[in-house]
Amino acid sequence: MPVITLPDGSSRQFENAITVYDVAADIGAGLAKATLAGVVDGREVDASYSIESDAELRIITSRDDQALEILRHSTAHLLAQAVQQLFPGTQVTIGPTVEDGFYYDFASDHNFSLEDLEKIEAKMQELVANDLEVSRLVYSREQAVEMFREMGEHYKVEIIEELPEGEDISVYQQGDWMDLCRGPHVPSTGKLGAFKLTKVAGAYWRGDANNQQLQRIYGTAWSSSKELKAYLNRIAEAEKRDHRKIGRKLGLFHFADDAPGSVFWHPKGWTLFRELLEYMRGRQDAAGYVEVNTPDVMDRSLWETSGHWFNYRENMFSTQTEDERIFALKPMNCPGSVSMFAQGLKSYRDLPLRMAEFGKVHRYEPSGALHGLMRVRHFTQDDAHIYCTEAQMEQECIDVVALVLDIYKDFGFDDVVIKLSTRPENRIGSDEVWDKLEGALSNALDVMGLDYVLFPGEGAFYGPKLEFVLRDAIGRDWQCGTLQVDMNLPERFDITYVDEDGNRDKRPVMLHRALFGSLERFIGILIEHFEGNFPVWLAPQQAVVVNITDKQRDYAEDVVSTLKAQGLRVATDLRNEKVGFKIREAELSKMPYVLVVGEKEREAGTVAVRGRHGADLGVMSIADFVAHLQTEIANKSVVNKTA
Repeated sequence: MPVITLPDGSSRQFENAITVYDVAADIGAGLAKATLAGVVDGREVDASYSIESDAELRIITSRDDQALEILRHSTAHLLAQAVQQLFPGTQVTIGPTVEDGFYYDFASDHNFSLEDLEKIEAKMQELVANDLEVSRLVYSREQAVEMFREMGEHYKVEIIEELPEGEDISVYQQGDWMDLCRGPHVPSTGKLGAFKLTKVAGAYWRGDANNQQLQRIYGTAWSSSKELKAYLNRIAEAEKRDHRKIGRKLGLFHFADDAPGSVFWHPKGWTLFRELLEYMRGRQDAAGYVEVNTPDVMDRSLWETSGHWFNYRENMFSTQTEDERIFALKPMNCPGSVSMFAQGLKSYRDLPLRMAEFGKVHRYEPSGALHGLMRVRHFTQDDAHIYCTEAQMEQECIDVVALVLDIYKDFGFDDVVIKLSTRPENRIGSDEVWDKLEGALSNALDVMGLDYVLFPGEGAFYGPKLEFVLRDAIGRDWQCGTLQVDMNLPERFDITYVDEDGNRDKRPVMLHRALFGSLERFIGILIEHFEGNFPVWLAPQQAVVVNITDKQRDYAEDVVSTLKAQGLRVATDLRNEKVGFKIREAELSKMPYVLVVGEKEREAGTVAVRGRHGADLGVMSIADFVAHLQTEIANKSVVNKTA
C-alpha cells in the first residue's frame, strides 16, 4: 500500500501500485489532463511509470521548467517518425534537445530542402491529431540489437552494441514507430503541437568528419502557441539585428579566408573599438589599476608551469624553432601577468596591486564554431590581475563586482544575472584552497545582497569564478564578464611578497578579471543590442554635415573643422546629390545627427539639426550644437562616473 507524498507535504495512500497519471487523476481530472511526466524520488519518469512503494512525487505539467526538455525531446521523436513515413529508407541516428529546441540527424538518399520542412511539419501535425499513445518498452541488449538490425537501423545497432552487456534497453513506441531512448516522454503525441522546423544542415556521424555525412533538421518546440510565436518573433528580430549584416552595412569590419576567425577592422569599426578601449582605461584608472603589456609569444615552459600546456593545449597555437624550442601564442594573459609581478621584490604595502592589460590572445576554435565577432580565434581581452593578501581578497571581489555592474549600466544593461561556478573535477590545488576561494566569492555577493545562480563543477581548472550574464534589448542572454579567484598559479609560479613581519615567503592571492570579456564579442553584442544605433558617445561618427548646393561647400567644411576642434567625430557629405537623398543615406547609416546647411545657415553661421529617426531639432548656432552634443556625451560617458 504505497504512500505518495506530494510537494505541499500532503500524502495519499493507495491499495496497490499506481502510475503517476493515476495519482494525478486521483487529485483531479484537470491535473490528469495536464500531466506530462513526473518526478519520483528525484528521478524524472513517464506518466505511465508505476510506483510500487512509498515515494515522493511531483507531477510535471507544461507550467514546469522541466516540461520544455520533455516536450522538445518528444517532438524530436515526432520529427523522426514523420520523416521516416514520408521518406522510406531513411535511417535515424540521434535526436537530442538543444537550447530553445531540438534536432535530429538522418541518413537518407534524399536531400532535404526547406520545402520538405513544410511537408514534414504537416505530417507531424497529422500525427499530433491522431493522438498516438507513447509507451515505454524494455528489451534486453541482445533483443534490442536484433530488433533494430531487422529494421535496418544500423546506427541504432552501433549505439546499442556500445552499451554494457546485460543492460536493459528502453525503447519508446508511438503507433507503429519506435526509437531507442532513455525518456521520459509525453503520454501521447496529442500533447505536442507548438513546434516549428527551422533549418537543414549537414552533420557527421558522431561529429567526426571521417564518418558518413548525415543531414540534420533543426526545430523549436514550446509549451504553448503563444510562447512559440514569441520565440519566432524574437528570432526574426535577431536576424534583423545580426551584427555581421549591420557590420557590413555600416562598414565596420570584415572577415576573410586569409585569416579565419580574425577581424579586419575598418576605420569606423576601429574607432568604435578604440572608444571602448579608452572608456575602460578611464574606468580602470579611476579604480586604481595600472596598465601593462606582455609578449604575445612565450616559451612552452611557461605554459607548463601555469598548467595550460596540459589542460588547454588543444586550443593553443604553437611552433618549434630551429633550436627546437617550442613557443606558443598566448591563449590567456595570466602567465605573463605573473611574470610581471615576479619582477622585483614586492611588499605588503604594494598590495593590492591591480594590473590591467588589453592583451591580444589566440585560441584555436574549430572552423564550424566560428561566428562573426561572437566566436573568433584572435581577440582582445580587457584583462586585469589583482594581487592581494587573503585579508584583502573579499573586499577586492566586492569592488570588482560593483565596478562591472556599474559599467554595464553605461551600456543600458541593467538586467544582469550572476553565476557562481565552483570546483571542476579536473582541477589543480587542494580542497582547502578551493574552500577559501569559493567562500570569498559567495561571501562578497552575500555582503552586497546580490542574488546568484550556483553552477557546481563549472569553474576554471585553477579557481572558481563568477560570470556576468547580460540581457539585451530583445531578451537574449550573453555571458560577458568574469571574475576568478586563484591561489594556485601564485603557488605554481612561486611568487611571494614581504609581509608586515619581514617574512619574504608570503603568497599573494591572484584575482583574474575581465569585464567586457572579449572586446570583439562585446562589440558584436552592442551592435545587436543597439541595432547599430550606438549612443552618441560611442558612435563611430557622431554627426554628418550635409550641404544643399555647392555654394555651401566651404561653409560645411568650416563647420566640420570647428566641431572636430572640439573633439567631436564629424564627417561631411558634399556629393552632388539632392539633400533629401543625402539625409536618407545618413539615417540608413545610423548617424546620430545630420546637420543641414543651406544659404540661410551659411549667412547666419548656423546649422539645421536633425536627430535620429527624422527628429527635427531646429536651427542652432554651432556653439549651441557643440554644447548640446557635449552634454549628451557627458551624460552617457565615464566622465560622470569618475569625476
